[in-house]
Amino acid sequence: MTRSIHILNGPNLNLLGKRQPEIYGHDTLDDVEALCRAEAEGSDVSVLLRQSNYEGQIVDWIHEAREEASGIIINPGALTHYSIAVLDALNTFDGPVIELHISQVHKRESFRHHSYVSLRADAVMAGFGVRGYALATRHMIGLITAD
Repeated sequence: MTRSIHILNGPNLNLLGKRQPEIYGHDTLDDVEALCRAEAEGSDVSVLLRQSNYEGQIVDWIHEAREEASGIIINPGALTHYSIAVLDALNTFDGPVIELHISQVHKRESFRHHSYVSLRADAVMAGFGVRGYALATRHMIGLITAD
């Protein structure tokens, strides 16, 4: 039985590699997807990566994940700091959730230090750059295949 990890990315992550490369690096979201697929290769786990600049779309994808995914990795971008809607949606998901941030948010502006998503996340990763996606994928595979 194939299990699925949904990797959800919030606002502005479509500009990864172009926006503030001194913070987020030069890799694109396509590069991130390739890293995650490579990490899942050889396992019985599929990866679905999505990005939206719209809060409601992220909420809808979390609702879809309730039926389709074994785990969620989410980089909510700015939604991290204010979206109770994303938190409420994640609270309806029964599988593991990993919150991920490319930069080390605790070394940045103080408003970035608070996360609503962390209230639901089973693990939080920050500051690993885009390599964090591969690490999160590896960890999620372990969580959802441990029987």
